[in-house]
Formats: sequence, C-alpha cells, structure tokens
Amino acid sequence: MTQAAAPMEPARAGWRRWLPDTLFGRLALLLFVAVTASHVLALTLMFELRPAGMGPPPPRAAMEGDAARRPPPSGPPEAGRPPRDHRPGLLHAGLALDIGVRLLALMLAAWWGARWLSRPIHRLARAARDLGGDLHGPPLPEDGPAECREASRVFNQMQARIRQQLAERDGFVAAVSHDLRTPLTRLRLRAETLEDDGERERFCRDIGEMDAMITATLDHLRGVAHAEPVAPLNIGALLQSLVDDAQDCGHAVTLQGSAQPLPARVGALRRCIGNLVGNAVRYGGGAEITLSDRGDAVSIAVRDRGPGLPEQELDRVMQPFYRVEGSRNRHSGGVGLGLSIAHDIAQRHGGSLQLCNAPGGGLVATVTLPRGGNGSPAARLL
Repeated sequence: MTQAAAPMEPARAGWRRWLPDTLFGRLALLLFVAVTASHVLALTLMFELRPAGMGPPPPRAAMEGDAARRPPPSGPPEAGRPPRDHRPGLLHAGLALDIGVRLLALMLAAWWGARWLSRPIHRLARAARDLGGDLHGPPLPEDGPAECREASRVFNQMQARIRQQLAERDGFVAAVSHDLRTPLTRLRLRAETLEDDGERERFCRDIGEMDAMITATLDHLRGVAHAEPVAPLNIGALLQSLVDDAQDCGHAVTLQGSAQPLPARVGALRRCIGNLVGNAVRYGGGAEITLSDRGDAVSIAVRDRGPGLPEQELDRVMQPFYRVEGSRNRHSGGVGLGLSIAHDIAQRHGGSLQLCNAPGGGLVATVTLPRGGNGSPAARLL
C-alpha cells in the first residue's frame, strides 16, 4: 500500500502548485479573488451604465463664477420648504448596483467554493459507507488539500490492514479446519472397529455432533469473506428449492407470495433462509414462508408454530454462540450460530433480520433486502 501511495506525492504541475495547501488557505484565496473581482465588475458597470447627461462635476472656480453672475431670486423663499440638498442619496442607483453585484459575486463564490472544498470529504464519506459491503474496492485517490490527502491516506491504510487481517483469518480457519478434522476422522475409523454395537453407535453420534459443531464454528469464522459472484436472483425459485428440500425430508414447510429478481449472493442468501427454516422446523415442527415485494425492497418472513421467545431475548439470540436454553445438546438447541450467521448475511446484503412473536403463537423471522435503487447497498453489490 505504501508503494502504491508513493507516486501521489510529486509536486503538482501547472497552476495547481500555486494553490494553498490547506482548506483555510484555499477558502481565503477564493474570498480574496471574489471580493477583488466584484469590486472591478461593480466599478466597470457604474461607469459603463452611467445615465446620459451625467458628466463629471465642473471645476469649483467655474461654479463660483456662475453663481456670482446668476441674479438673485426675485421672490421670498417659500415658507416651510427645507433647503435643497444636492448630495446623492444613501441608496442611489450606483451604490445599489455596487452592493448588488458584490453580494451576488460573494454568494456565487461561496456556493462554488463550498462544493469545491467539500467534494473530497463527500468522496471519503461515500467510501467509508461502502467499505462494509466491499472491502476489496479500489483505494481512494490521494489528492486535494492536505487535510483531505491525509484522511484519504489513512483510510487506504485502514482498508489495507482490514484486508490483511481477513486474509490471515482465512488462513487460520483453513489450518484449524485441517487440524481438527484429521483426529475426528481417526476417531470415526476407530469407532467402526468397536464390537459393541451400542458403544459404536454412541461414539459415532458424539463424533457426528463434534463434527457439526466444528463445521458451524468454522463457517461462522469464515463468514462471507470469500468473494462470491453477485447476480440478479430469482428469489421465488430459491425459496421454492428450499421448500422442496424440506418437504423431501418430511417437514411441513410451505411458501406463498412472489417477487421480482434482485441482486444477491446466491449461496449466502440460501444459507441465511435455510438457517431460519431449520430453526422453525426444529422448534415449531414446520415453517410458513411468506414472500412479498414492496417495490424498493423484498421481505421474506419465516414463521413457526413453536413457543416463541421472551421479549428480552429477541435481540440476544442473534449474538454468536448465544442460546436461550442452557443445555449444550445439539438436538435441543444447536450451537447458537444459525441466527447470528443469518443476521450477518442479511446485513452484508444491505438488509436486516428482525424477530418478533406472532400474535397467534410462534416466532416470525423477517429478512428485508433492499432492491438496490438510488445507491442503496444492494446496488453496490453489483
């Protein structure tokens, strides 16, 4: 990352090298130029648009001679009339024009300057917002004022460190997966040699539970860090395939509703809904899936007929390795990662996962996925 950022440091060529290096300096220069230009423009307009017959004032000596030759007024001064003041008014046409031109120039300069100086900040904010959806995006260009260049450089370094940590985590997960599965395979082979059928069955069941727990834990650690292609997905067909698989296993799972395709990661979203359906089957004996299209988002509600959850546990159960019941028996509660993984996948699609107790009993898990319009996170997946 440091090598890629090095070519950004050469001196700026042309007129850019005369620009101040800080936001304050650039704003001060902009206001100085705006005020100077407004003065020049106002004075030019005052002389160019001067009314006809309005010439330069005559010399003082000529004015005094004309006054001496002019006969005195014949009549008495009118009573109550104030003496005439030939001085120009405070808001005569020239002064009003000067003020108007200056204000207009300053307003235009302030508007353009605010957009000019805030553009790198908006770009940094947009990159920070997109970072959660795509860690492998291109680095920010390190240009603009010194403050913006420094912020962009720090952001690029942070992005590089996050990618490096994810790569190290993937390597760790791969190593742990290999190291744990090897002794489990040996145990499974040794269990097959047991003569007692009961002991062999218990050994195989325990090994199977250990294997399932290790698989769930490694999958949670792996998350969705691996790049998966994103494409428009027929969400109705995906849910129907999950329903068919569950029905083939003898579970009461139904689907109703339809929706238009939306951009998504097929494997991750299938796993998200599969975890919700699996929980509904485990705790409620079946699942009722409702698919609805609201135009800007797609909603997938999975309902079961089980006992539901206490209100204070609805948010906690989506934390990793958290289970309501204290037992560690996989058949009664699993490992405590299904809802956590589903919640993480929904968030990575720019959506959300909400849990609530149904009025007639049971639990409803609702996944909301934005369609991807108007720069939403789902649109940036593509």
